[in-house]
Amino acid sequence: MISDLKVAALGGGHGLAATLKALRAITSNITAIVTVADNGGSSGRLREEFPIVPPGDLRMALAALCADDDWGRNWAQIMQYRFTSNGPLDGHAMGNLLLAALWDRDEDVVAGLDQVGALLKVVGRVLPMTAEPLSIDASFNNNGRTIEAHGQVAVATTKGRLESLRLSPANPEVREEVTAAISEADWITMGPGSWFSSVLPHLLVPTLRDAITASSAKKILLLNLDTDKGESGGGEFAGYSPREHCEILFQYAPDLHFDVVVADSNQGDMGGLRELLAAKGSAFYEGDLREPTAHFHHNEQKLTSAFTHIARKILV
Repeated sequence: MISDLKVAALGGGHGLAATLKALRAITSNITAIVTVADNGGSSGRLREEFPIVPPGDLRMALAALCADDDWGRNWAQIMQYRFTSNGPLDGHAMGNLLLAALWDRDEDVVAGLDQVGALLKVVGRVLPMTAEPLSIDASFNNNGRTIEAHGQVAVATTKGRLESLRLSPANPEVREEVTAAISEADWITMGPGSWFSSVLPHLLVPTLRDAITASSAKKILLLNLDTDKGESGGGEFAGYSPREHCEILFQYAPDLHFDVVVADSNQGDMGGLRELLAAKGSAFYEGDLREPTAHFHHNEQKLTSAFTHIARKILV
């Protein structure tokens, strides 16, 4: 039964949140495995002040999996509440502060997340990709000139063609809970989201990449919407086709096989992507997945329909 599926969902930010909201409609056995390289906004300020993983993407995943009742929804809104002031709290999200307080109190990073998960009565569990905060760096080629980008914000917004992507530390600790969730999963999903700074980092961690590759789970890759534009009209989306995003991913995980690749049908010619996936032996699901009024965001109900179709018609 679909409701019995164990799913490990990998990613970060709004893309992972959309995937989690869609998955929770078909199963409660969800483990979110979240990128911890963010260095911008509230998360960036907190990780500079305290030796903690950036809480922002973890907070968003917790809110996405909150209980579907008044208690859960109210607490999710509180977690997402962002202060506006002329003082030092300006821009901080309440959930970031709560997580930072638990971790600063010498609470284990996973135990702190589990405590907040219990408070929100989350469906499933939220785990950090690694047990320590990461820094991400990249080299881009822009009209023959190499540009070095340091930190998640710079990597996500620098224009040019990606030459290399790196994490520091290069071989960080991965919690046993994370590798167990991956090895025990029936499905592993990756994406959508900021490709270089939220999706690919999972494959730059050797322990995590090896666990994903070795897992017997069915693997589903969710591609972004308008890869040629992005929300700001540039950065890591600009100039890349869906096929190119897949090719870059396989450069960092050449032995990784995806059973299904999911793409939005409003992106134009998919011939190149179909050709690549046929060579890789991956099934292709194409459909209208976007929000009608926010074209850079996936619609969770449409994603749920896609997952249901994949479970009943493709991965059978």
